[in-house]
Amino acid sequence: MNEARVDLGIHLARPDGIPGCIDIVRTLPDWFGIQSAIDDYARAIPSLPTLVAIRGGALIGFLTLKFHSDESAEVYLLAVRQEYHRRGTGSALLERAEQMVRERGCQFLQVKTLGPSHPSPEYAQTREFYRARGFVPLEELHDLWPGNPCLIMVKHLGSPTGSRES
Repeated sequence: MNEARVDLGIHLARPDGIPGCIDIVRTLPDWFGIQSAIDDYARAIPSLPTLVAIRGGALIGFLTLKFHSDESAEVYLLAVRQEYHRRGTGSALLERAEQMVRERGCQFLQVKTLGPSHPSPEYAQTREFYRARGFVPLEELHDLWPGNPCLIMVKHLGSPTGSRES
């Protein structure tokens, strides 16, 4: 196990912990610089399953899931304080989220991120993060987010537990 992850706790957020998640988003303007999107996140995540990463009693990252069907879910939002980037926090959150999604019987996990047709070194890193964890680009949409291309990436998590392959 990554040494930096030893003292990292991952668990479901309590409703009173959600404002701290939005505080993290606000510290990452290179990724989350559109105020209307931040407002949308703040309204949505209290009703969605959110995992939080705690180190030394402090909230350092979170991941919010959105279930779309019995077969698929989405990483709706993943944010980690910048000083904890590349230390295993995002990976630990994603691993736990994949476990939750599998436990609910879902086969696919998707994430929407800024598409490669918009130059951004930060989002190039984001796409590489997801690629390194098994996500593949599915489609870049140009009308989902006004002014920004949306890349949909997907990961097949396997067949639901207990199902038989035909």
